[in-house]
Amino acid sequence: MSADLRGIGMTSQRTRDRLVQRLREAGIRDERVLDAIRNTPRHIFVDEALASRAYEDTALPIGHGQTISQPYIVA
Repeated sequence: MSADLRGIGMTSQRTRDRLVQRLREAGIRDERVLDAIRNTPRHIFVDEALASRAYEDTALPIGHGQTISQPYIVA
């Protein structure tokens, strides 16, 4: 997997794992859903300036008046 997809710093696997842990603590139990969220490189869908926020549990703009949904809502 390329570095762009794996991420570094605030887009790293550790950051993705923290998001999954927060979702688990919020009551999400389906491991297939949690695995999909863990493995989806959200940071490539948002503007580079927002990449550090890609794994927050919040919706973020992706351009053209659209947003990438809040992970909890998707789960």
